[in-house]
Parts: sequence; C-alpha cells; structure tokens
Amino acid sequence: MVLSKSTATGFAFLLRLNRTGNARLVPHRLASTLTVRDALNQALDEEIKRDERVFVLGEEVAQYDGAYKVTKGLWKKYGDKRIIDTPITEMGFAGIAVGAAMAGLRPVCEFMTFNFAMQAIDQIINSAAKTYYMSAGRVNVPIVFRGPNGAAAGVAAQHSQDYSAWYAHCPGLKVLTPYNAEDAKGLLKAAIRDDNPVVFLENEIMYGQSFPVADEVLSEDFVLPIGKAKIERSGDHITLVSYSKGVELSLDAANQLEAIGVQAEVINLRTLRPLDFETIRQSLKKTHHLITVETGWPFANIGAEVLAQVMESDCFDELDAPVFRVTGVDVPMPYAQPLEVAALPQARHIVNMAKKSLNIQ
Repeated sequence: MVLSKSTATGFAFLLRLNRTGNARLVPHRLASTLTVRDALNQALDEEIKRDERVFVLGEEVAQYDGAYKVTKGLWKKYGDKRIIDTPITEMGFAGIAVGAAMAGLRPVCEFMTFNFAMQAIDQIINSAAKTYYMSAGRVNVPIVFRGPNGAAAGVAAQHSQDYSAWYAHCPGLKVLTPYNAEDAKGLLKAAIRDDNPVVFLENEIMYGQSFPVADEVLSEDFVLPIGKAKIERSGDHITLVSYSKGVELSLDAANQLEAIGVQAEVINLRTLRPLDFETIRQSLKKTHHLITVETGWPFANIGAEVLAQVMESDCFDELDAPVFRVTGVDVPMPYAQPLEVAALPQARHIVNMAKKSLNIQ
C-alpha cells in the first residue's frame, strides 16, 4: 500500500490492493506533522524511559541539548547518569560506549558529525563490529552510533563526507539511513533495541523538515523493521532507488517526470546493511529500468553494490537498458556555494538520466 499526498483536511489516502489485484483509495487520518529532529528526540525519550540500560553520550548532548537539538530536554528529564556530556575525544567516548555495551548497557553514542567519527573508527569497526564474531557469539555489543552524515551546507570538505558505503562495507554492523520523520523514529527505536552495533546515519539538512505522520507513528510502540525498504511512490516505467536526502531528490524528479508522462517508482532503502534487494527485484520486474541515486562519491558506492547484485541475479534479464547511477561529483566538497551545488546531484540530473534510460528525447 502507498500513502498519497495529504489533503487540506488532514487526511491522506492509502492505495490498497484487494485479493483480485484491484486498487482502491482508503482515507487515512494523518495525526500531525513531525520534524525529523523531533522524531529522533521522541525515539530517544521513549527508549530511555522504556529501558533503564539505555543512555546517551557525546559532545554537548546534555546541558546544551545537543549540537542539533536532537537531545533537547532529555538531560533535564533524566539527569547526568542517562545523558552524558563528554570531552572532545571521539576515540575516548566511543571506546567508553563500546565497553559499556559489552558490559550489558545499551549506549547511544552521538557524533557531532560522522566526519569526526573517523577519530573513532577503530572502536566502531575493530571493537564493536567484530566482537560478536571473535567471541564466538558470547559477547553482544548493543550500541548505536548516530549523528549527521553527508553534505550539509557551506561546511566544506572535512564536514561533508558521506560514510554510507564505508560502514555498509563492514560485516558485523547494521547501517540505517532514515529519510523522513517516520523513518527517523521507527528505525532509531529499532536500532536501540537491536543486540548488534548499529550505525545510524542522519542528514543535517533534513533535521528541521516536517513530514505528515499517522497516529501510529506517535505511539511508543511504533518500531520499523530493520532490513526492509519502503516504496515511497509507485510507478510502472522506471525505478529510482535511493536513501536519506537522495529520496527527496528522487521524489522531486518523479514529480517532474510525471509531467512528461513517466511514472517513476521511488524506493527508500532505509537500511543499507542488510540491503533489501527483494524490493528492488520486484520493482525491476515491473519497470525494467533502474537508476540509483545518492549524494556521496561515485566510486565503490551503494549504487555500485545495487548494480552488482542486479547483474549477478535473475534481474539482469529484466533490464531493457543499462543501470545508471546519479551521484555526487568525484571531488572533495568545495566550500564556495556555487561549487557546492555543482558537486551535488540535483533532481534535474535524475530526470535527464531517466530520459536516457527510457530513450526519451
């Protein structure tokens, strides 16, 4: 089923298929709108309340309410033992968090940006990701590493890198990439409850964006499954596969393509590892055309992995055109605003690639 655009009355419509395959629109009440920032805050609040083992640590997460206000109000509510300000030492507080997870707690380790997490990558990979395997299953490391990932705005090369492919490459980690408020809340709650280390890659640009959410999203019981993609928009002509900020670009491109009679199906991966290839497979069997979209670099990226799995599976015979990738430019992020725009994919790039795939002049 697919959630259509909301209406002025606060309703949306669910497209439901009955057993005979016929579609019908069912009105669905949207409770309110929710920003990604508030969705993350709700998830943390609910999980800290639910499980006494859960705590948050990182730079400025407590008294300052977090660099991006994701932890706003939590220190005043739960105190120093549950919301912990740390020194500026990613290697140090990530190591403390991993040790706490090994000892039975469930830490949420916030990086002010994942660019700074490079200081702690030994703890994330060697200490967290590999321990369950190296201990023959005796030691779980239930930890969440979370924070903004990828390009923000005007922060140059050392604050704009997309680490999605880096972490998705590593066995032992689960890698989640929320797009909207529903993703942010449901996936973060799932990550905190998971017994494995989870890398949770948010997007700074998306924090303040509001999205309509159903009543169930506001419930303390709302949790999304890890490893399941979502079809954000249904279509028959071409499949657009993306995650995080790239989903917004893909939906924008799909609207532009609709104006020329092209119905694009947009898949929000939500999880990069494990990857829900089955949803891609089923979509490709319908559309026979595929484009991957991401804001990171083109070499050895998530799109390359999707393409490889298509080529190595029975999906290859479904293709009516090559698989194309829309990505950022293969350069460190420039500081100058016009160059920054030029280095990032835009919706028009997706539209042009779709036309190329469908042989539309």
